[in-house]
Formats: sequence, structure tokens, C-alpha cells
Amino acid sequence: MPEEDLVELKFRIYDGSDIGPFRYSPASTVAMLKERIVADWPKDKKIVPKAANDIKLINAGKILENNKTVGQCRAPFGELPRGVITMHVVVQPSLVKAKTEKKVDEVPRSHVCSCSIL
Repeated sequence: MPEEDLVELKFRIYDGSDIGPFRYSPASTVAMLKERIVADWPKDKKIVPKAANDIKLINAGKILENNKTVGQCRAPFGELPRGVITMHVVVQPSLVKAKTEKKVDEVPRSHVCSCSIL
């Protein structure tokens, strides 16, 4: 693929730091981008995605779907030709894991019932 056809992307994470920039083919899928983000995630961060499904990518105010390609996700206006496109990364652990972790952290509650009849 010719060099000028590649799209340059960087990924902004929750603390304002960036992963990238990297060059991708317009045929690359959002799922492929998420896998790369998980692999290159900084190890010193408090919040770390465990899988690609824990990540949401946002570009031009829209959450990107896994089956879309980079070419389909580019904003039709406002992007400079050959400029770096910044996509925002939101880490949202899957709901099943969050519920399991919550149950482990909770202390057992003792149920006390008291009634007063006057």
C-alpha cells in the first residue's frame, strides 16, 4: 500500500497522555485498533483494560463500532490531509467483571429486624 494512503492515528487516554501515533491502512477495523491499544497500554496507569471489549473509541463525537473500518470512521470535515487524527479512548470494564468484583469487596451484612408495637 502506498505510504500516502495510510491514516495516522493517536489515541488519547483518560489522563491526557497519548498512545501513538501509528499508521494504519484505511481497511483496518476498529477491533484491530482496540487490540493494538490493549497491547501498547502504559503499564504504570491505574486503570488498565484487560481486553479489547473493555475499550470504547470515540472520534468526532461518535462511539466507533468494532466492524467499521478506519476509512469509514474518518470525519468528512475538519481533518487535515495527512494530519494525525486523535481518537479518544474510554476504558469501561465489562459489566460481568464489575459485578463479580463488587460482590467480593462487600462485607457480609447482618440483618436485624426489630418491631415495636404500641
